[in-house]
Amino acid sequence: MRKQRSFSVSSPENFKTALLEWSKSFHKAVWLDSNNHVDTYGKFDAILAITRQTDESKKTLQNTDEISDFIDKEKDWLFGYFSYDLKNQWEDLDSNNHDGLGFPVLDFFRPEKILTLKDDQIQLLYLDCLSSEMETDYAEIQQLSQNRTTTELQQAVRIKLRIHKDAYFEKANRFLEHIHRGDIYEANFCQEFYAEQTEIDPWETYRNLNQISLPPFAAFLRLDDKYLLCASPERYLRREGEKVISQPIKGTAPRGENPKEDSELKKQLQQDPKERAENIMITDLVRNDLSKNALKGSVKVEELCGVYAFKQVHQMISTITAQVPKGLNSMKLIKDTFPMGSMTGAPKVSAMKIIEEQEETKRGLYSGAVGYFDPNGDFDFNVVIRSILYNQTSKYVSFSVGSAITSKSDVEKEYQECLLKAKAMRSVLEGS
Repeated sequence: MRKQRSFSVSSPENFKTALLEWSKSFHKAVWLDSNNHVDTYGKFDAILAITRQTDESKKTLQNTDEISDFIDKEKDWLFGYFSYDLKNQWEDLDSNNHDGLGFPVLDFFRPEKILTLKDDQIQLLYLDCLSSEMETDYAEIQQLSQNRTTTELQQAVRIKLRIHKDAYFEKANRFLEHIHRGDIYEANFCQEFYAEQTEIDPWETYRNLNQISLPPFAAFLRLDDKYLLCASPERYLRREGEKVISQPIKGTAPRGENPKEDSELKKQLQQDPKERAENIMITDLVRNDLSKNALKGSVKVEELCGVYAFKQVHQMISTITAQVPKGLNSMKLIKDTFPMGSMTGAPKVSAMKIIEEQEETKRGLYSGAVGYFDPNGDFDFNVVIRSILYNQTSKYVSFSVGSAITSKSDVEKEYQECLLKAKAMRSVLEGS
């Protein structure tokens, strides 16, 4: 079905840059990059999946039954995304808020060519009918890696807010009313920043965004005229055979201007009772979600409230694992855990209903997940946050940010957390 070929590369970083540049001529592409973070559960340093725009490759999978059938029968790779609004198909929910992007609810494709990078080894996995192109493709990418040119991004996008500060305070207080009434314990409240009639260079914008953050779950996705430029620090769900791993993030603090201040801010986050309560509530929610399919007694919290430093922020991350039956369909694991608790709140369905009432924008791919299924039915998906979304045809650019509202929330601090999370996307787009 697929031919494999491996090559050694002298400069993996240069080769990664060249891979993304080479992908420009393909109408369907998914690029996933760990940015050299050490990950106990990571399989690749980076992976590129591409397909040309041909009659055969135009076929995409846009419903979950098709994906389940493909995983069971075809035993091949699938790349793509689940949007947040897939929840409406699995729960008694709907989404009627404004949508300026027009992304499908989900979209997966079977790549013609897959290129994986691990350490200094590049592996090519091509459909049999294209295996004759391996040598020439490798030579072309190698040439690009040796003749790199840096393009300075020249754009100044005018960003608008969907929810202004006064309205944010009013809506956040409504969430607090629901919490004090006992309707929910926690909710992730998000707001959109956007620009209309705007054109951007998706590749250069992604490179700049990624360079600012260098996150472990970065992704670039192109599906014809729709683009995701993602600098996510968060894993949603990974399956390795009979083991499932989730790593929710809840808890954010800025980086310091010097080592002493940075260490103090990290320590404050680690000890902050509100931030810890947020994280523990979502950890419990994930444990409950995983237990729906886990073997009895196998759900474990491997790490609770660990604090990790990224280029712009400190984040509090927990790791929850479970063992599942060998033959369990992978789509059932996703259905029983999606959307991820870190982007909803608890209880999940109640929180999503209230979120829909208070937010102004349909989340779409934001709060969804990008990743892949491999031929064994194993998978790895991130959480789509810290991301820019772009519809090239409608010339609409969007990014959203959110924070968790709990009973201990200070609305002003929640608003400032949103601005902190928005900083990278806004600076890349506005050219500041």
